[in-house]
Amino acid sequence: MAKICAQAEYWYLLQRRGYQYGSSNTSKTIIMKHFLRMFVQVCLYFYCKCLWRCLKFVVRKLTGRCELQRICYNTKPGAARTMKIEASLRGSKSKRLQTSVSVHPDAIEKTIDDIMELKRINPDINPQLGVSLQACLLQIVGYRNLVAEVEKLRREPYDSENPQHEEMLLKLWKCLKPNSPLKARISKQWCEIGFQGDDPKTDFRGMGLLGLYNLVYFAEWDTGIAQQVLSDSLQPKYREVTKKELSQFSKAEWEKKKFDKAIGYSFAIVGINITDLAYNLLVSGALKTHFYNVAPEAPTLTHFQQTFCYLMHEFHKFWIEEDPLDIMEFNRVREKFHKRILKQLQNPEMALCPHFAASE
Repeated sequence: MAKICAQAEYWYLLQRRGYQYGSSNTSKTIIMKHFLRMFVQVCLYFYCKCLWRCLKFVVRKLTGRCELQRICYNTKPGAARTMKIEASLRGSKSKRLQTSVSVHPDAIEKTIDDIMELKRINPDINPQLGVSLQACLLQIVGYRNLVAEVEKLRREPYDSENPQHEEMLLKLWKCLKPNSPLKARISKQWCEIGFQGDDPKTDFRGMGLLGLYNLVYFAEWDTGIAQQVLSDSLQPKYREVTKKELSQFSKAEWEKKKFDKAIGYSFAIVGINITDLAYNLLVSGALKTHFYNVAPEAPTLTHFQQTFCYLMHEFHKFWIEEDPLDIMEFNRVREKFHKRILKQLQNPEMALCPHFAASE
């Protein structure tokens, strides 16, 4: 409401300024736009605060069901139902309902009883409602806990003095290069699987242990696909010269570019980058659609790692389809891929990898 009042004052000042300097068509248009914007916001404010609550009250009286009941009975299980339940609880005027989305998993059953009592719903007459609400709350609370778990891994740096960290790193090499023994812990061989130098620990700074966890999971559980993606990324790719490209480069420059290695990219570095993409999708809430559709209860770290495997495989195919000239186009391709995934996740029935190998 304070924002609306501030805009009203701004509109008043604009109006005075218009009268002071002459009411030109431009100033009138600007004033009218600000007035209309303020009017719409005032209407939305009163709709959300007053009319919407009145409308819910009327609908409950007519149907005999509260909003939570209508959602559970009229919306099929999955992201569509869970996201509506979450929005309804968060937008409630009751503090008890607002805090129900952030309770401890062990307190969910009691929370359901509290909701039923608060809404004056008889559990004997509506037995299915409690079951549906419990499934939704398990997903909602589980997603919040998953974000915390992933964030903890992201913040934990790789420690070469930690035997568990070192063991995971060596496992990554064995899974990806089973027929090529690592000659030394500090070795240029690490570049063969896409690290930047002879000690991979420096490449994990951005995503911490989360990047390593995801790469190891991909290499261990989808070994065939991971090895194929790695192999493809190391294969030189011949590019035919088009007239447009030929006009942009000299012959010497083209000869240097046309056999661009890595179909363009370094496997491990891209894996860490895709980990960052998956992390941002998770934290922003975009992955709720996917997880609420594939996880019948609380989504776990395994679900997140399965999603990472899917994103790695899909990005690899997308990179080939885009046919970039060289690695310098990575950010452009990544951003385009990110927008494509976001668009898919806008569909409430979307499940990114229901039949992906790592999800079985």
